[in-house]
Amino acid sequence: MNGAEQLLETLVDSGVEICFANPGTSEMQLVSAIGNHDGMRAVLCLFEGVVAGAADGYGRMSDKPALTLLHVGSGFSNSMANQHNARRAHTPLVNVVGDHATWHLQYDAPLTSDVPGHAALCSAWVAVSESADDLALCGAQAVQAALQGWGQIATLVAPANHAWEDSTKPAPALDVAEMAMLSPETITAIAKLLANGKSTALFLGGRALREESLEAAGRIARASGAQLLCETFPARIQRGAGRVAVNRLPYFAEQAAEVLGNFEQLVLVGAAAPVSFFAYPGKQSWLAAEGCEVITLAEVHQDTCTALCSLAEQLNATEPGETAKPTPQQPPPVGELTPLAIAQSLAQLMPDNAIISDEAATCGLPMFPATVDAPPHEWMTITGGAIGQGLPLSLGAALACPRQKVIALQADGSAMYTVQALWSMARENTDVTVVIMNNRSYAILNIELARVGAGQPTAKTLSMLDLSRPDINWVEIAHGMGVAATRATSAEAFHQQFSDAMAGSGPRLIEAMVVQ
Repeated sequence: MNGAEQLLETLVDSGVEICFANPGTSEMQLVSAIGNHDGMRAVLCLFEGVVAGAADGYGRMSDKPALTLLHVGSGFSNSMANQHNARRAHTPLVNVVGDHATWHLQYDAPLTSDVPGHAALCSAWVAVSESADDLALCGAQAVQAALQGWGQIATLVAPANHAWEDSTKPAPALDVAEMAMLSPETITAIAKLLANGKSTALFLGGRALREESLEAAGRIARASGAQLLCETFPARIQRGAGRVAVNRLPYFAEQAAEVLGNFEQLVLVGAAAPVSFFAYPGKQSWLAAEGCEVITLAEVHQDTCTALCSLAEQLNATEPGETAKPTPQQPPPVGELTPLAIAQSLAQLMPDNAIISDEAATCGLPMFPATVDAPPHEWMTITGGAIGQGLPLSLGAALACPRQKVIALQADGSAMYTVQALWSMARENTDVTVVIMNNRSYAILNIELARVGAGQPTAKTLSMLDLSRPDINWVEIAHGMGVAATRATSAEAFHQQFSDAMAGSGPRLIEAMVVQ
């Protein structure tokens, strides 16, 4: 066996089942190995940003790493925006980046670059194999590193000659360390704080937003009077009717500071202390109220579920927390196609256990609160703020959970960053319904233009935020990628088209001509 074949065998033995690939010449040996192995599914993506975003969606929903196959430093660089989002989501992910043969690097060929340097910008673990015999061991170590804590990015740089040279050393799968636990003293200290009568919020993030953790957090809130808040951009939250409801911290700093101003104590559970997304002239970046004590119950990569359950036990919190109640049957929305009308159709028509990929930007602001009592579902957001995540994230989620309906709520401008994901959805026949919020504008930037105090905008200024002239036709784009598509210009039309999509299967796009 050559190095590539040994590497692939090791990755499969380590539990990696799927590869999102945009390979080049340096990866041909691994492409061949995947083609000859039944244990690895191969998904071709037409842009590296789709590769990384799909691997992120797969990892968020499966809690295990996908493999990405990328070509030298340029290929990895093309993936970096969604690598950044995956890093912020604490997604387990293994990158294999092919590089020039070791003896070819000295000639500084056109694609030569510092591949480990590129990878280090968003990877928690980076290694360059030293030989064909070393390649498989590096693969086992990469999977082990990716599964540390909640998950992280591990990148293996594989020189081309190490892939094609003979290898005599297979590598076994490596054990993964248990998640870090909390000391009993920490639990006791937080329990005392919750009993001191001060206004308190539990600020939840990461795996603290899974159903079991939320159930314990609900009991704590019921027993102590604390309120439940979550990160503005959670990686994955399990919500809907019958589940403990959590208020999401608003995006705009002024609104977030107003919410947090009500609390004297903020207990962090798997989340960093909240700060504003950007700096603004004359405004504070730190969002907690002055004098508010910020305390950590469990850090990122610690066992938040056990921490919350232990805290509930310490408080003798046995009464269930408040859960979202199913909405009474409502008539379908009518009239203008507003974001709220779309959210109402979503709440009425989505099936149980749907997965939402939310990159709806300004259109998404009313959608999260309007679906709190929808059927039980999962909600994923753009954790790192690098746009172009939503379409590939939904692709990866659909491949991780093929029996669950996936709904991509997608702003039109950011959809153009990774539009190639539609082609992969069609090729893999994924059950994804894409809702393009077409307002023909980078609407969020029109808001931010005023908030940063950049002066009175001119016609030229506004033209840089406008997506018309020419208008983008999403129905034609989708058809060109092999995805069935329709356009909705009213609430009634959208409701019918979305109902049809929920009743069917396979990839579908609805171009929603929204009025804001």
